[in-house]
Amino acid sequence: MCEYVLSGCSTADLSSEHFFRRDIKYICFHYELDGVPYEDDLGKSMSFETFYASMANGAMTKTSQINAEEYEDYFRTFLEEGKDIIHVTLSSGISGTINSAKIAADNLSDEYPGKRIYIVDSLGASAGYGLLLDKMADLRDNGMSIDDLMSWAVKNRLRLHHWFFSTDLTFYIRGGRISKTAGFFGGMLNICPLLNMDNLGRLIPREKIRTKKKVISTIVAKMVEHADDCLNYSEKCFISHSACKEDAEEVAKLVEERFPHMKGKVEIFSIGTVIGSHTGPGTVALFFWGDEREA
Repeated sequence: MCEYVLSGCSTADLSSEHFFRRDIKYICFHYELDGVPYEDDLGKSMSFETFYASMANGAMTKTSQINAEEYEDYFRTFLEEGKDIIHVTLSSGISGTINSAKIAADNLSDEYPGKRIYIVDSLGASAGYGLLLDKMADLRDNGMSIDDLMSWAVKNRLRLHHWFFSTDLTFYIRGGRISKTAGFFGGMLNICPLLNMDNLGRLIPREKIRTKKKVISTIVAKMVEHADDCLNYSEKCFISHSACKEDAEEVAKLVEERFPHMKGKVEIFSIGTVIGSHTGPGTVALFFWGDEREA
């Protein structure tokens, strides 16, 4: 039996079944929908369909990260079992939750002398962060020690590529990633922005592409350009989407055609309520292992 716990947050946007099957523990962020508080509990308290339909109908969302006290209570459950912990957080480039996790770890160090609580910045989000956790679960299951896993994660996290596109600019405008003027003309011209995460874990607009068909082909071309071993890519590939499953399935179909040596089929997940509060409906994200991300 493994002597340490591999842990993440709900913002890794894996399904509860996937977390359970891979024995990855998780703690939930929080959000509000029209002022009513909820846990970001992977669609249990509110279905993703209901959540995104509410946003499309004008509901206002607000998100909050996990505080240090919540992390302490969460970590303590594993420490009481005599387990060490390696906890991977949502990117510091888009959230300050890593600071709360580190405070909690420091506060617990005197209470549990000799126990290790490692906090790792994923520099990722959504199912890209989830793909990092999934690979770490593979390494843990193959016998890697907690110290070696910590070192591996820090060394390899920037090899995890995150590419996003959106067919609805409404919530990118609301969040300030796209100006109102650019959003107006983008909508008129049927522009679908292509974004990725940089080496600091920040979401960066990269290209303005006209038509959904072209942006779908472009996001797959980015995988051809950056993936390990190019068309001989043999690792897993994850996709997440916000209420646009058909678009996600079209991307998955093209990926599977271009990368016949991939490890299994593309796995598709829903973008959760916290990440989705900022993207809104209409976003598709593609995640894979490749060359090291740069600025």
